[in-house]
Parts: sequence; C-alpha cells; structure tokens
Amino acid sequence: MGLFTKSSPKKKTEPDTKENKTSSSSSSSPRKSSSRSPAKSSAPSPTKPIRARDRERIHREGSWSRSTHPTHYSGDTHPLNLPPDERELRRSAMSSDGEHDDESYQMDVDAETSGTHQHANGGSDHDQMIGDGSPVPPPHKTPSPPPKPAHDPEACKATGNKYFKAKDYTRAVQEYTKALTVEPRSVTYLSNRAAAYMSANRFEEALEDSKTADEIEPQNPKVLHRLARIYTSLGRPSEAIDVLDRIVSFQTVTQQDRSPAQSMQTDIKRAEDAVREGTTGSMAIHALNQAERGLGVGVEKPRKWQLLRGEAYLKMGNPNALGEAQNVAMSLLRKNNQDPEALVLRGRALYSQGENEKALQHFRQALSCDPDFKDGVKYLRMVQKLDRMKEEGNSAFKGGRFKQAVGLYSQALEVDPNNKGTNSKILQNRAMASIKLKDYKAAISDCTRALTLDASYTKARKTKARALGESGDWQTAVNEYKAIAESHPEEPGIAKEIRNAELELKKAKRKDYYKILGVEKDANDNEIKKAYRKLAIVHHPDKNPDDESAAERFKDIGEAYETLSDPAKRERYDSGEDLIDPNEMFAQQGGGFPMQGGGGMNISPEMLFNMMGGAGGGGGGFSFQTGGMGGA
Repeated sequence: MGLFTKSSPKKKTEPDTKENKTSSSSSSSPRKSSSRSPAKSSAPSPTKPIRARDRERIHREGSWSRSTHPTHYSGDTHPLNLPPDERELRRSAMSSDGEHDDESYQMDVDAETSGTHQHANGGSDHDQMIGDGSPVPPPHKTPSPPPKPAHDPEACKATGNKYFKAKDYTRAVQEYTKALTVEPRSVTYLSNRAAAYMSANRFEEALEDSKTADEIEPQNPKVLHRLARIYTSLGRPSEAIDVLDRIVSFQTVTQQDRSPAQSMQTDIKRAEDAVREGTTGSMAIHALNQAERGLGVGVEKPRKWQLLRGEAYLKMGNPNALGEAQNVAMSLLRKNNQDPEALVLRGRALYSQGENEKALQHFRQALSCDPDFKDGVKYLRMVQKLDRMKEEGNSAFKGGRFKQAVGLYSQALEVDPNNKGTNSKILQNRAMASIKLKDYKAAISDCTRALTLDASYTKARKTKARALGESGDWQTAVNEYKAIAESHPEEPGIAKEIRNAELELKKAKRKDYYKILGVEKDANDNEIKKAYRKLAIVHHPDKNPDDESAAERFKDIGEAYETLSDPAKRERYDSGEDLIDPNEMFAQQGGGFPMQGGGGMNISPEMLFNMMGGAGGGGGGFSFQTGGMGGA
C-alpha cells in the first residue's frame, strides 16, 4: 500500500477523539507500541537519506504529537536540545512514517534524488545525519580575523625619528600621528610627537600630548620633564614647578632643570611687588622683560602679564607710558572687546590723560560686561567724585570765591593721590586761586608739585613764573618765561609774556609808589588819600627835626600821592608808559622816524609803545593790569 491508501477521509475524522486517546496511550507506553508494531520501533538506516517530504511529515507529526502528547517543546526544537525520552519519541514517529511499500518509496526516492538539499558546507541531508540517526548540529561560526592595520606603527615611528633628526618637524608629526592612529595610547608615540611639536614651536599641541601621556603613565620622568619645559615655555612657571616637585618623589631633579621655571616665577613676583608697592613702574617693566625671555618662540605673552605691564605703564605716568598702557589695553580688546579688565585699564589710561568723560564710558562698559567687577565700580565712583569736586572748585573760582575754590581743590587732591596727570592740573588750578588771594608762596609751591608730577606741564610753568613775578621776583620770572620759550617756541603768547615780564622788571626797579604809601595796587582814591595824610603827618620834617632822612621820605610820599591821585598819571605809571624813552624806540627800529615840516612829529608815548609791541611780534601790543598778568 502507498502513502495515499493509509485511510479514507471519513474514517480519519470519525475516530478523531478515540485515535487521540490511543495515540496518547501508545506515546506514554513505548513498549506496547513496539510490540504491536515491531517494525516501527526500528531506527532508520543511517545510509537512508531523509527526504524533504519526510521532514514536512515530521513537522506535521510534531504538531500532532503536541496535540496528543502534551509537551513543553516546540516541534522546531533541534533534537540535540531535547531530553532522551522526547528525542526517542521523535525518532519513533519518523521511523513509522518511513515504512511504505517499495514502489512508493522508490517513487519518493526517484522524485527526490534530483532535488537533494545541499547545505552551505557542501553536504546533503544524508550527510547531515550522525551515527544514531540524529541530525548533525549546524556548524559554529568562526570569528573573522581582525583587519590588518593601515600603518605599521614602528615603521612610522622610525620614519618620524628620521624626519625629526633632519629637523623636518612637520613630517615627523605626520608620521607619529600615523603610529598613534594604530596605537593611540602609546606613551612613546605621544612623547615623540610632543617633542616634534615643541621643536616646531607648537607648544599648545605639545602640551596636550604630554598631558595625555602623563595620564597613561603618571610616573614617567621623561614625560614629566618635557611637560615642565612646555609649561615654562607657555609662561606658566608655577605649574612647571609643581610637575618638577612630582618628579622629586621618585627621582632627583637638578637645579639646572628647575632654573628656567624658578627664574621666570621670581621675575613675575618682582613685577607684581613693584606695581603694588613701588613708586615707579620702570622696575616692573624690567622684571617683565626678563620673564618674557623664557617664553617659547612665537608664544603669546600671557594675558596676566600684559595686564601687569599696563599697570606698570600707568604707574610711570608720563605721556609716553600712558600711550603704551593704551596700546596694551587695545591689544587685549582686539581679541575680546568684552574684557572688563582691559576696558578698565584703557579707562584708567584715559583718566590719567585727563579725558575723564571717555574714561567713564569705559568703566560703565566694563560693568555692563561684569556688574560685580570691583575695579570697575571703584574707578567709576572715584572719577565721578573727582569730576564733581573739580567742577565745584572751578565754579567757585569763576565766581570770585577764591578761598572756597582752594578748599575744594584741596579735597579733590585727596580723592586719588596716585593720579599724576589729573592731580597736576588740580594743583595748577589751586595755584591760580592762591595768586588771586595774593598767597604767592603757596602758588609757587603748588606749581612746583605739579611740575614734579608732570614735567611737561607748560601751563604750570607759566603760572609759577607769574607767581614769582607777583611776589616781587620779576628777574626769576623773566628767566622762567625765556626758558619756556626756548623749550617750547610754539607756545602761544609766550613772546608777549616775556615782554610784559621784562617791563614789570623795569617797573620793579623804580620807586614803588604803592609800597611807599602802603596800599595795594587796586586801592581806590579814598584809600590813597587817607594813607597819604597819615604818612605825611608821621614823616613831616618838622615832626622829625633830628632825622635827616625824614625830608627824603616826605618827598617820596608827596611824589607817590601826586602820581596815584591823578588818574591819567596813575594809568601811565601802572602801564609802564612813563618808562619808555622814544629815542630807544627809534634806535630799536634801526633809524629815525620820518618827520613832516622839518619840526618833527608829536608822537605820544602810548602810540610809540604800541608800535614797539607790534614790531616785536606780539601781534597788537601789550595789555597791562594793575593786579599783574592775567591768568593762564
């Protein structure tokens, strides 16, 4: 009988329940099943191939077995993963289904021979059976070998060393980089590349490689020594010394190794001390120059050092130094225009140059970048206070309240004692107020202090010359004016001021009628008359019969009163017109003045003096005041 004469459909459906029970009992009792069907218990021949149709039937039988024989294993479970009893049941089911008549078997064989399943390893289904008839397990996948590296790291290192010795550091870096692509944590390759970077003056990249190598091998002395040298070349001596201190724990460090970092650190400390405590910034500049000699080629000066240099220039205070301070600030601001420290530095330079409004703008901008920046707050408030007090002093001076002006200027000087430029101007202003108060000694002292702070302050020199003249020392005043003209010939009005001082010197050598009467130069008629009467009584010859000089004094008193009581004579006396000799005027012009009608020309002394003033280059003659020269 063939496969298709096993049973009719009707017969198969009717005993479905009963056959299920029978199958269940036979699967639970393998001995009974084998006694009834001894042929089914025999295992298939190892040489008999498993056909595709049989595999499908096994799959169906597995489904049937799961319905009639409760199991926890799927029909797709590989036989080797089943317990022995379950695997025996599966084998029995396969054997029973394989016993058919020769004809059908031969047909099946003929039908399947040409379609034998070939496995991936080249074997057929028959070849996949092991000795006991069980399927051969699938082959294990062997891991593929790792890919061959693109570069030989040792060869790259050798090539890099060759380029390094030839001083071709760019190619050396390229070769060491190739080696590191294969072995990125090789301390040797990292160290070699760091050395090449250093020789190529690429210190930041050398630092990164050295730090990475240090993380991998923290106690590698070669790596640590190179790291210390890199820190020194970058202007970070404190970190270099810390690295050298680490080496000391396991190896001796020579003084030669320490010297570069220690010298740099010492120079920076000297610069900081000079700026903080010194009276001049030149020592700080020298120390910074020494420290910068230890920087690597092409390394930018550390920002801290640049700010320190700017502070030193501010401390020096002269115009050139203040310009250098501005240059330092602008260099930093070109890299970061929101740098509050650089903004304050430039603001302080402008403030020292007297440009307070621009300085205030910089301080406000710094605080907009960092509202808590203490230096910004400090200098903003200081300049605002100084400006306020200076303006109050100027208002008092213009209002004729000279004593109040002196007090306000004195308070303004206490706001910022270190600002040479601004304080020199305030001292000059106070000197002007002191001249108005006829305190010439105080005025001369203030001008001297102003010139100590700023030797190039020409206005203070002129004010000092005026105070010297007003105090009676016109000879020294003339000398001072001439010195100013010699050093600054372009100074406006200096020639006229020299002529005025020379005239005052001549006036000082004649009789001083104001001094004889004991009155001020701005005394009114009543004061002059009262002084004359009093002195005339005291020095009258009849009152002093035994004093031979009494008559001479009485004569001078009368002469002084005669001149000062007459407005015209007093004006000529005050202006110095009475001292001018027309003959001297003609001599100075290099010849006689043209006359008309043979009788000469009647020229007033005032006209002659004005002409002399024009010929001397004063641009329109002199102007005189009873109280001395006008304020500069």
